[in-house]
Amino acid sequence: MYYMINPVTIGRDKFEKICKDLGFVIERKTKYIRTTDSTGVTKFDNLTIDLVLTDIDQLYSSDITYYKVGNVFYYITFILDCFSRRILGFSVSSRLFTEYTSLPALKMALKNKGNKVKEDIIFHSDGGGQYFDKEFLALTKKHKFKNSMCEYAWENGKAERINGVIKNNYLIYRKIETLADLVKEVDHSVALYNEEKPHKNLKYMTPNKYEKHLLSLNSQQSRR
Repeated sequence: MYYMINPVTIGRDKFEKICKDLGFVIERKTKYIRTTDSTGVTKFDNLTIDLVLTDIDQLYSSDITYYKVGNVFYYITFILDCFSRRILGFSVSSRLFTEYTSLPALKMALKNKGNKVKEDIIFHSDGGGQYFDKEFLALTKKHKFKNSMCEYAWENGKAERINGVIKNNYLIYRKIETLADLVKEVDHSVALYNEEKPHKNLKYMTPNKYEKHLLSLNSQQSRR
């Protein structure tokens, strides 16, 4: 919030103290279960080890997480660009099959990219069957992704973090009683995250703004 308002007469620490004194700090709630344990047989090599990112469209990362409404578990799949932190695609479902999770999320990501992506983008995930399904792999092959999988959750840290950010910073404060509510609120939360959440590692820009900034720089350099 501080970097969005960008006050010129007050520092960040004092700003946070004032917000706390005025009761604007929301108590963090933690009631969610852990995401899936990806320990086990790795079906693709982990291509992210020692990988240094320098631009967008080099590494996409994905994970499937749980969200409990009453006594019912639903599933949310996110795909993000690991350089810009932009959530490119997502899906919300009541079932864990590929056609409800990783596949629609990837189709959304491709649509948001105009169905035109560079060759050899690494698509990184855990070892879940949704990322090893024939139909899913046919789509990654069509767009010439390099499939990559981790063995441990910490090897897919950015995707794991997105799960927590969306659930604990956004969804937990919404009234969600049905699958339709969850779909609506995930869509709203992703829009807020992409368009309004500044990141320190992005020079305090939002993911969308940072991607536009990079594309502008790349365009300028290509004209030289």
